[in-house]
Amino acid sequence: MPKELIVTADDFGLALPVNEAVERGHREGILTSASLMVTGAAAADAVERARRLPRLGVGLHLVLVDGRPALPPERVPDLVGADGRFPANPVRAGLRIFFSARARAQAAAECRAQLEAFRATGLALDHVDGHHHFHQHPTVQRILLELAREFGIAAVRVPYEPFAASARAASDRLPRRLLAALLHARRTSAMRRRLLRAGIRCNDAMLGLADTGRMGPERVRRLIAALPEGLSELYFHPATRRWGEGDAWPPDYEPEAELAALIDPAVRKALAASGAGLVTFSTLLEGGHRARLAP
Repeated sequence: MPKELIVTADDFGLALPVNEAVERGHREGILTSASLMVTGAAAADAVERARRLPRLGVGLHLVLVDGRPALPPERVPDLVGADGRFPANPVRAGLRIFFSARARAQAAAECRAQLEAFRATGLALDHVDGHHHFHQHPTVQRILLELAREFGIAAVRVPYEPFAASARAASDRLPRRLLAALLHARRTSAMRRRLLRAGIRCNDAMLGLADTGRMGPERVRRLIAALPEGLSELYFHPATRRWGEGDAWPPDYEPEAELAALIDPAVRKALAASGAGLVTFSTLLEGGHRARLAP
């Protein structure tokens, strides 16, 4: 089985430095895809950049935690706090949506609103994933499957990182890597079966989950060397600089180092040596060209 690799930047539209990094990572490096937060403070700028980058696969980064809704807060009162934002705690949000019929109905309305906002951009929908991977919540999965035909959802990220590949790439935090793989294995396996039964494409593996926010050049080279066969996704949170206003990433994130990894010639050389083809979900679904990098 050949190796195919999607390289994605999350939180496109969150802030101008993120958008700058996405454009540079795609033009100068190995970035093939970005996930757009349609409610992000810099979403309009992200859309304008995406229109200048026709080969960038842009998907919806569905936000139901730690962000702002597309609907007015009074339309989703069971999902937001007094500040009109979704809570930052995914477990708390997930329990509310799972056990409350009102919250489930509001979540469905919010998912629709974000898909409608993406459609209004005029961009082709490459994929759907979720902020903090919240799209793997069973209720949210069901909502997306119900909306898939209407909005042309043809691909969805499955956030599962195989322990063997993760451990080969980075020997630090092995207990965390093993625990994450065990906790996600059954849930993501069921998710993959649901998606495939619905005719929706998904990745076989995702690398970088245990290293979120710390995807520097050396770590990325190791992850590329450990790529399994099949379709993998390598995901990043790059930015050209830190920003002080608005939503900010955790202080231990290294966004400048992640941008450096995306445009690093040594990373490019490692990818060429791996034999993996750079793709997006859209190019795979269309039977398009597998890009290969020269050393």
